[in-house]
Amino acid sequence: MAAGLDGNKAKAARRVIEVLEFFDEQNPRATVMDIVRRYQRPQSSTSELLASLVELGLLYKDAASRSYTLTPRAAILGSLSQPSMVRDGRLSTLIDRLVAQTGLGVVLQGMVGLNAQIFRATCGSRFVPTRLGDLAGGAQDRLCDSAAGWLLLSTTKAERRDGVLRRMNAEAAPERKFNVAEMSQRIQERGREGYAIGPAGYGGTAEMTAVLLPGDPEERPMALGFVYQPCAEIDAAVLAALLQKSVRSCLGLSGIDSTGEAAAASSAA
Repeated sequence: MAAGLDGNKAKAARRVIEVLEFFDEQNPRATVMDIVRRYQRPQSSTSELLASLVELGLLYKDAASRSYTLTPRAAILGSLSQPSMVRDGRLSTLIDRLVAQTGLGVVLQGMVGLNAQIFRATCGSRFVPTRLGDLAGGAQDRLCDSAAGWLLLSTTKAERRDGVLRRMNAEAAPERKFNVAEMSQRIQERGREGYAIGPAGYGGTAEMTAVLLPGDPEERPMALGFVYQPCAEIDAAVLAALLQKSVRSCLGLSGIDSTGEAAAASSAA
């Protein structure tokens, strides 16, 4: 019985997160049926869940359109304990600017156990979701399967990292196994360079150019990257330089104007 109750609590928590993740740039408001169709949930329980979130002050309900939007509380909740670039909105502003400058999709990721998880995925005019796999907020994929994952793994101590790689390899299906020594060397090299170019992961065919976001040692690492189709005529080195300079400027680490690099990246894309 206890296991069943724990399972129900986990499902309830997952459904709350699903509702909050539904809202993004493309979906600023939602109806009950929008949530039902997206996540294949029962209509009655979804209506009850949305009503509860309204009572908790996480959603607004428009009585006329019977649609829901997020409240400021939903945005502020938990943000005050985050790194300053998240708390004060600089990181979100940077992502929006990079998308506007280049037309490419931009993905922010962090570590969750043995996986990389997408914290935010923003579409660009050249972002083709049907070809990019499950590149959406909340999605998780093995750390070893993407350029961003390599960078995130590079922040861990070598002895722990090799143990993580051996565990992932042992648990992988035959077609997803890799050479642990080669992977470890690749991760070390990418971490030393501070950027990585490679697969975007998440079951798609897209590639990624990603950089590590600087932070205090106590903070969990995050990686920011452009995603694009490998057939596109894109200069990944230009994208890496743009990301690095834009991140430094965003965090006040330099006074570099990245307009020229943005123009070069846009033309390369």
